[in-house]
Amino acid sequence: MRRFDRINAVLPDELILEIFRHVDLKPNRDACSLVCKRWLSLERLSRDTIRIGASASPDNLVKLLSSCFVNIRYVFVDERLSISLPVQYTRRRRVSDPSSSTSRFRRGSEDSVSGDDGLGTSCLSDSGLASVAGSFVKLEKLSLIWCSSVTDVGLRSFAEKCKSLKSLDLQGCYVGDEGLAAVGECCNSLEDLNLRFCEGLTDTGLVKLASGCGRTLKSLGVAACAKITDISLEAVGSHCRSLESLSLDSEIIHNKGFLAVAKGCSLLKVLKLQCVNITDEALQAVGVFCLSLELLALYSFQKFTDRSLYAIGKGCKKLKNLTLSDCYFLSNKGLDSVAVGCPELMHIEVNGCHNIGTDGLKSIGKFCARLSELALLYCQRIETDALSEIGKGCKFLQALHLVDCSGIGDDSICSIARGCKNLRKLHIRRCYEVGNKGIIAVGENCKSLTDLSLRFCDSSGVCIQSLEYWIICSSNLDSATKNVTQIFVQCDLHYNLQDMNVHLCLPPTPSALMWIGDEALISIGQGCSLHHLNVSGCHHIGDAGIIAIARGCPQLSYLDVSVLQNLGDNAMMELGEGCPLLKDLVISHCRQITDVGLNYLVGKCKLLESCHMVYCPGITASGVATMVTSCSRIKKILVEKWKVSARTKRRAGSIINYLCVEL
Repeated sequence: MRRFDRINAVLPDELILEIFRHVDLKPNRDACSLVCKRWLSLERLSRDTIRIGASASPDNLVKLLSSCFVNIRYVFVDERLSISLPVQYTRRRRVSDPSSSTSRFRRGSEDSVSGDDGLGTSCLSDSGLASVAGSFVKLEKLSLIWCSSVTDVGLRSFAEKCKSLKSLDLQGCYVGDEGLAAVGECCNSLEDLNLRFCEGLTDTGLVKLASGCGRTLKSLGVAACAKITDISLEAVGSHCRSLESLSLDSEIIHNKGFLAVAKGCSLLKVLKLQCVNITDEALQAVGVFCLSLELLALYSFQKFTDRSLYAIGKGCKKLKNLTLSDCYFLSNKGLDSVAVGCPELMHIEVNGCHNIGTDGLKSIGKFCARLSELALLYCQRIETDALSEIGKGCKFLQALHLVDCSGIGDDSICSIARGCKNLRKLHIRRCYEVGNKGIIAVGENCKSLTDLSLRFCDSSGVCIQSLEYWIICSSNLDSATKNVTQIFVQCDLHYNLQDMNVHLCLPPTPSALMWIGDEALISIGQGCSLHHLNVSGCHHIGDAGIIAIARGCPQLSYLDVSVLQNLGDNAMMELGEGCPLLKDLVISHCRQITDVGLNYLVGKCKLLESCHMVYCPGITASGVATMVTSCSRIKKILVEKWKVSARTKRRAGSIINYLCVEL
């Protein structure tokens, strides 16, 4: 039966509202609201979150939104966000009724941009915060990110009206002790509090808050608050017995304050610390008192040793997530203690801990059978045997990140591929011993892989860096020859010093160069269905490898092939045919790609949203214009300024970004 309404005549409002609540993406919800007036009204009733930026007079915007959305529970105000529509577009709109709310909002937008004091009018003020409190009576969560105009007066007024508030984020706000004390006094249901970069706070404010609403507080974040000392943490330890999450970044905090938290907050589950003055004594207390700990992240610790990790491994049996970053005095013994004592570990990240090596990772492979994600960053002492043990013992591994690990090569990746067949994400960057052999093994064994990143995995890059360093240091060359040769090396991998009539004794190079080429991607295309692929800087990959991906990975949505000198239009055409879901494309520094390949791709990939294509000499203003006209969903284009015509700029100036300005 054509033209018969099968929904509005049958479904009640409550059921349509429930359907709207299950529609997550904002564009989809906006589309629903355009069906009819009833759906528009119901969709507004279903909204529980609004986000406000710094443009278009936030105070006026709060008043306008409050009349449209009455069931808002979460207000997010971030002065780093700008208005989504250009001001020129707003000014062109014709409004029939000058007294309407839309007209008033439009005039407010223009005034905020063109007024003498643009900063004052584009920041949420105390008046706007009072409007938030008065308009959204069901408010439970408020985020004020870098709202520089909000003061203690506004925060007190807000706290007095929103006594049922559960979450408050004051990151970067210049509020003081009086405002925070008012929150502690009035908001007795507060559970989450973020005080990152609140430079105006002192111990007075945080102590009053802890004594006021510490009974319900479950999450606390403090960073870069130079006037918050051990006194505040002692108050937190005394009053916040239900605290489950603590994030602390301070150069002022010492053992005394943190010991009070460890002893008083025994329910802690999440602990993130970057405190240079905390030592073994404080962290050992965590292992003794915080037996429910599930996540531990330690950053830039230089005053604690393996004794701390021994205590963690002995007491925190529920630990699932461990991050160790720039902790120079930790060794294999400390990591071994955690591996043996915490068998439920699922996520481990080791970043820049130079004394942790192969033996520590072997313990992880032997005792942490539930490990699902492993990240090794700048770990020069980890060798092939370590990942071999991971491949044998961690059968449930789903994500592996490797950055600048010079000792890890093809044998390591083969061990992971054969043992961890559930691998879904593999990110490798600047691991010059990884080549085709290892990635081919991944393609043959890891059929569930959807995210692959192989960035600058090419040992010829080591030769170039070695040659460049030798040229600069050599005493056999005059300064002019050094400069010319150095520039030539930096600009092109395929150098030939004979063409420059320079006869040099080159530095030694690896006996067997390793690289990732087309063979690796052919195996991946035949064995995996990728959604994300990044092979930037892998110079031996050409059309054949990308064509294999295009034919074997129809679900591909993100592709980065920047700095691939041998990639041309044939690959672009195959991508257009085989990857219709492509949304993000990076082809910068690809010399062989021209307008022909780009035009064919954008004609087929209708979902494309972003494209980076700087330093592509084969792409001209015509190609940029074709992308703008063909891709209706495009949101960002990064290109040289001189390739954008005046007509293209008028049509899509808001989505075009320029790498550099005119010289």
